[in-house]
Amino acid sequence: MSTALELVFEKTRAENRAALIAYIPAGFPNSLGCERAITALVDAGVDAIEIGYPYSDPVMDGPTIQEAAEISLKGGTDAADVFSALKVASATGVAAVVMTYWNPIEKYGVNEFAQSIADNGGSGVITPDLTIEESGRWLEAVSNCGINPIYVVAPSTSDARLAKVTSKTGGFVYAASVMGVTGARTSVSVDASALVARVKATTSLPVAVGLGVSTREQAKEVATYADAVIVGSAFIKLLLNAKSEQEGLESISALAKELAKGVREGR
Repeated sequence: MSTALELVFEKTRAENRAALIAYIPAGFPNSLGCERAITALVDAGVDAIEIGYPYSDPVMDGPTIQEAAEISLKGGTDAADVFSALKVASATGVAAVVMTYWNPIEKYGVNEFAQSIADNGGSGVITPDLTIEESGRWLEAVSNCGINPIYVVAPSTSDARLAKVTSKTGGFVYAASVMGVTGARTSVSVDASALVARVKATTSLPVAVGLGVSTREQAKEVATYADAVIVGSAFIKLLLNAKSEQEGLESISALAKELAKGVREGR
């Protein structure tokens, strides 16, 4: 059986374009606001939703996502809220995944976490700080639950290591376009296309580029070589800066529509 994620890539391949994946932390700006944001993003044309598990010590997150995570954690967001947001996203009909650091998985219970992802319609989990060497229990758990283990690679990842990581990855490979933390940037790193080419030499899995995309032009550029474009900070910034929830929803909807055009113009 194909997961919703695999169906997304089948669809985008048939349409000869990249997929658009939107990131939003669970419980941000609050639990209801998060649900409304998910719906607005899906209605505006995103192909998949990545739910962030807010964490107090994020190694990969830039200031924008950290600020959103802090708001979410102050609001009391926990695992139940993450799974609830995941369920809302998967119920819209798009593919939905969770991005989380390893600590919350371990705390919740490795097998239980994987099962809860599956129970709430999730297609996989992105684990930025989990190494392949320490993945034994996790790979067994996701395999039992039929969800994808999604690993993150970076320009600094050696070729030998890339092959090792991609051989254990499912769904798609998350290519971090730059060394460093997340955040919207004025231009997408030249390292990104080189990294995608290196990843594709090791696997037939789709490759999604995250970190830095915030405009239609950048989405179009990344879509020329990647199978998916992941956008997070740009949406979060709009929600943080909005004077009202409605204004925030309208802003992210307008940006998602522009980015959806961008991923369709890449080829």
